[in-house]
Amino acid sequence: MAHLGFIGLGAMGGRVTKRLLDAGHTVTGYNRTRSKAQWLLDAGMRWGDSPRAVAEAADILFTMVTNTNALHQVFHGPDGILSGLSAGKIYIDMSTVSPSASRHLATQVAAKEAHMLDSPVSGSVITLEQGKLSLMVGGEKAIFEQVLPILQDIGPTVNYVGENGLAVLMKIAINLNLQVQIEGFYEGLLLAVKGGISLETALEVMLNSVVASPSLKYRTPFILNMPEEAWFDVNMMQKDMLLAEELGRQLDVALPSVALSNQLLTAARAQGLAKHDFAIVYKVLARMSGIDL
Repeated sequence: MAHLGFIGLGAMGGRVTKRLLDAGHTVTGYNRTRSKAQWLLDAGMRWGDSPRAVAEAADILFTMVTNTNALHQVFHGPDGILSGLSAGKIYIDMSTVSPSASRHLATQVAAKEAHMLDSPVSGSVITLEQGKLSLMVGGEKAIFEQVLPILQDIGPTVNYVGENGLAVLMKIAINLNLQVQIEGFYEGLLLAVKGGISLETALEVMLNSVVASPSLKYRTPFILNMPEEAWFDVNMMQKDMLLAEELGRQLDVALPSVALSNQLLTAARAQGLAKHDFAIVYKVLARMSGIDL
């Protein structure tokens, strides 16, 4: 069992921390709003007063924050992660951020004689709770092999993809599909609904067809019952789509469906839907189609 640290105890990060606690690890955690972490403190997590304090207390440190800017905020400064790292410590970032930013942080970590891996996850709250989360990892392979048993306590499928930054690149390549797939699904669904098939029937038939991916099966029912707490809101999804477009320009990869899907997310934000799960784009497309929800 290892002494771990975890910074960023939101919907996903908090549940990852709970899995690590359940696996028998000692975990020191930090979240900007401490009250949101109370359930983890009740479960045995220790509290760190700052990212630096968590980094100093842990042998292996995790972060899972919303975007590149949030990562810089917890990483730099006198109370940041970098100030608390020392030789031999391992830092694992599970955030979905810019690959170039991730590589830059890895260089700074290496200067402290510590090691960094980028290890974003693929899945959702329900995937995580079911123990089916998958992880991808970038960084030094020997360090990856050292922490693999701990990563497998989070999710059973862990893929090593190469050097620093490549795991977040892989995550962005996966996540762009979430929005593109759900858009295509909704277009077909709305065609059926406006043609006279009930929403519930059309949804059931489509989810029993060959087009239904795992992500569509657990997310598209949100159009009938939207969760109070967004699993992955419109702003978070648009952040990933913008990262994809940026990488497309850098690598000369045409991403036309990403560009179109990004506009639907902008429309959702314009309609005041930014804090809802990105499944809410159904409403945007329904309004465009003249369907009264």
